[in-house]
Amino acid sequence: MTGTLAALGAGLAVIGAGIGIGNIGAKAMEAIARQPEAVGDIRANMILMAALIEGAALIAIILSIFVQ
Repeated sequence: MTGTLAALGAGLAVIGAGIGIGNIGAKAMEAIARQPEAVGDIRANMILMAALIEGAALIAIILSIFVQ
């Protein structure tokens, strides 16, 4: 039973991270379309936030597998 819950937790972490990174990409494209001169700042912030979300998802996956 714990293996099933761990797989469910890992799956939810991956789905949440995918949705979060997708939202970041969409909002960044909107921001670039509105202010093309700020593309460098927007891209840097987008990459930073995507890395933070991916790190949180990785921690959630590791915790869901090892904390049973």
